[in-house]
Amino acid sequence: MTPGDFAAISELLKRRSGLILPPEKAYLLESRLRPVMRKHALADLSAVAAALIRQDTRLAADVIDAMTTNETLFFRDVRPFDVFREVVLPALLKARAAQRSFRILCAAASTGQEPYSLAMILAEEAARLRDWSCEIVGFDISPTALERARAGRFTQFEVQRGVPTAQLLKHFRRVGTDWQIAAELRAMVRFREFNLLDDLAPFGRCDVVFCRNVLIYFDPATKARTLANIVRRLPGDGYLFLGASETVMGLSGGFVPAAGCSGVYQPLAA
Repeated sequence: MTPGDFAAISELLKRRSGLILPPEKAYLLESRLRPVMRKHALADLSAVAAALIRQDTRLAADVIDAMTTNETLFFRDVRPFDVFREVVLPALLKARAAQRSFRILCAAASTGQEPYSLAMILAEEAARLRDWSCEIVGFDISPTALERARAGRFTQFEVQRGVPTAQLLKHFRRVGTDWQIAAELRAMVRFREFNLLDDLAPFGRCDVVFCRNVLIYFDPATKARTLANIVRRLPGDGYLFLGASETVMGLSGGFVPAAGCSGVYQPLAA
């Protein structure tokens, strides 16, 4: 693979997904794109680059799908989900008492562990949410990840990374060597193929946005554009959850830290 080949592939990734691939991680192309090369009968990465330059749209979609990082787990980092249950949910119940509804948007939802974690929390708070409409929408750029998310079927390794035993037995059933999340929880989450770099207007107003461990893959300009996109979808008393190593500082003047909630932000209007 020549420097020009690497440039063609990495430029596509940045333009279409926001993913920044530095030269020192060029080795990832060989390992992750090997199945794509077999599928498209391409001999090597130079052939991939040449096809992308010719604007092979099917290949481009497969390259992005293969290179997208889908690392996720149930109740990741724990504390954000405690904050949602103990701080954000009570605030929403009070602020939305008149309309008795709210919407949660999970960006880069991958194989679904994050939105399903939220669904478990809402299911366990059913008594307080009686007669409420609680919508969870998860979106991702990867159709492969979304197919697994919609199935709601996870390996033993995946469920043991974050799901306490009591919740596993309550919300999942054994299917062969895997675990499938309950049908009523699957019905609580709507998954959609969508690019975070696009305008989020199709989702309408969202009361809570989870965009955790996504911005770390973007350059500062893309981070700022993404945050500006999100703040337009949030009401003044909405909430944005970012990853533990992410911040809005120096990137957006539209958010302020939520009081007492590390990694959680609210629109400046709040």
